[in-house]
Amino acid sequence: MKQHALVCVVIALLAPGSGLLAVSSFGQVDQNPAAKARPTPDRPGVVTEHSQGLHGYIGFSHEKLPTSPAYTAGMGFYAAVWPLVDRPLADFQVGLPSAWITPDNSDNKDKPLAPEGTLARRWPERGPTWESVFQTVEGGLGYWAGNHFRYGPPKFSMNATPQCYDYEVGSPGWSFFYSNEALPDNRLGIAQLSNRLLIPPDALPFEGNPNGEFLGYAWMALPFTDPSNGDPPTGDQSWTCFLTAANFKGPIAYYIPETWSKIGKLFHYPFIYGRGLDARPGVMGGGAMEINTVPRFDAADSGGTVYSKLPAIRFPVDRDGRSYLVQDVTYYSRAAIQDAFRAWRDGKAECSGRFDPRGAFKPKLTAHTTRYDQAGKRIRDVEKVFDTKIFEGNVWGLEWRKNKISPRGQFPRYFKHVGNERVAIAEREVPRETRLPAQDFRLAKPGAPYTSPQMGAWTRPGPKHGPHTARLVDGSIVTYSWYRFVDQPSFQQYNWNDAKKAKLQAIVEKLHAAWPIDRAYMPPPTRGKLVALDPALIVTPPAGLEVGYVPIVTHQEKR
Repeated sequence: MKQHALVCVVIALLAPGSGLLAVSSFGQVDQNPAAKARPTPDRPGVVTEHSQGLHGYIGFSHEKLPTSPAYTAGMGFYAAVWPLVDRPLADFQVGLPSAWITPDNSDNKDKPLAPEGTLARRWPERGPTWESVFQTVEGGLGYWAGNHFRYGPPKFSMNATPQCYDYEVGSPGWSFFYSNEALPDNRLGIAQLSNRLLIPPDALPFEGNPNGEFLGYAWMALPFTDPSNGDPPTGDQSWTCFLTAANFKGPIAYYIPETWSKIGKLFHYPFIYGRGLDARPGVMGGGAMEINTVPRFDAADSGGTVYSKLPAIRFPVDRDGRSYLVQDVTYYSRAAIQDAFRAWRDGKAECSGRFDPRGAFKPKLTAHTTRYDQAGKRIRDVEKVFDTKIFEGNVWGLEWRKNKISPRGQFPRYFKHVGNERVAIAEREVPRETRLPAQDFRLAKPGAPYTSPQMGAWTRPGPKHGPHTARLVDGSIVTYSWYRFVDQPSFQQYNWNDAKKAKLQAIVEKLHAAWPIDRAYMPPPTRGKLVALDPALIVTPPAGLEVGYVPIVTHQEKR
C-alpha cells in the first residue's frame, strides 16, 4: 500500500492540464522506515540516516497545441543520459524526463472512470471523475528504488497503469520492479515487437559511462489490429515505443489494446467502454524530472543546530555552465505514421516507419523555477546554484551560476536546518563535530532473480528456439527464448480467431523484413550525440526465424 500511496501524491502534483508530464518513478517513499523513525540527533557527532533527503520536480511546460489537426496520436523527444551518482546507491530513486499519457475524457465532467473496487477509487480527492488516475502510459529514463541490478548510469523502462493503479506493466513479462515473479497471465500487457532487442524486466542499461549523450524515444499509437465491437469493445490504438540510440533505432514493443479495454468488462461497468487508451486520443503535457527518494544523513553541532548531507547528485555541464537535458519535443497527429501504417497493414504501399514531418508539431517550451523540499521542509538557495532555462533551439536544461555553495554541475549536498526551512550551504560551513563530511551512503545490493512460470502462457504454445543467455553490463545474466510473435505469452489470454492472429502475424513479418535497426524513424536530434544501449541487448534471430519471431526474456539474475 505504501507504494501506491506515492502514486497518489505524484499524480496529484502532475495532473493533466498542469502542463507537466509525470516521470515514471514509482516505488516506496521510504525504503528504510526504521531509519526515518530515529530521533533527530541531540548531541554532536551522532549521525542518523534517513530517507526523504530531497524531493522536487525540475520541469518545463509548453504552448497550447493546435486542435486541428489534433496532435494526440504520439509524442517524443530526446533526453540526456548521464550518471546522477558516482556509485549505485541504495534507496535512491530519481526519474529523468519521461512520458505520461492519459486518455482524453474531457467530455466527462462528473461520472467516475475508476470503478468501485479499484485502488484509485479509494482516493476521493481524485473525484468526481478520477480521470488522472484511470489509465496512463509512463516510463522513461531513471533510477528506481525497486531496481534489482544497479550499475551506475540510469536505465530505460516502459511502464503503464491500465487499471486505476491496481497494478503496473513494465516489460513484456513483469510489473514495474514490484515483484520477482512475472505478472499473472491475465495481466500481461506488453507485446514484444522488436526481433533484435532484448527487454529485460530490470530495464535497459547503456554502454559505458554516458555523459549527456541523448536517447530519443517516442510513443506512437499504431493500428496493429482492427477495432472490435466484441465483449469488451476495443479500439485499434497500440501505443508503441520507438527508441533512437547510436546502435539501435526503431519500435521495441507496444501495449496490446485489450490491456486498456478489459477493465470495463472485469468490473461490469459499461460506461468506460471506449474510454481507454485503446480508443481515446492521448493527452500529453510537458516534461519533468522527479526527484523522489534520496537518502540523507543528519547530525547536530554542540549548539544543537542540525545539518543534513545528501549524496553527490551531478549533471553534465559544458564550459559555459549549461546542462542540455531535453530537446526536439514533438507531438504527432495521425498523419505522422498512423495512417500510412494502417494502409500498409491492409495491403497498400509499404510504410517506411519514418515519422512524416507533415504530421508533427514542435511547441515552444517554457521553463519554471523549481521548489525543493527535505522531509516536507522547504529548501532555500538552490536557485543560487542553478535554475532551469530554455536555450537557443528550444532546448530545455539547467543554467549553472557562479556560487560558493556547490561545484558547477552538482546539486547542493549540505543544508543547515533553520526553523521550518533547509538552507543550502557549502561543505566548509558544516561544523567538523557533526562528522557529516566523512559519512558514506550505503550501496545498493543485487536483488533476487526475476522468474517466469514453467506453465500457462509461457509454455502453451511456447517458444520455438532457446533458451539462450546474454551477459549485461549491469552485472546480470538474462535468459531468453524465441517465440513466434503471436505465440508470445502476452497474447495467450485472448481467444482471438485464426484470421485475426494471421493478419497480425503478417504485418509484423512485413515490419521485421522492411524496418532495419539503423534507420532514422524519429527525426535525428538537432544537437549532440546519441547514447548507445548495452550491445549485449542486441541479438540476431536464429536461421529460419529472421522474421515473425521475437526474443522473450524469461529470467534475469546476478551473474
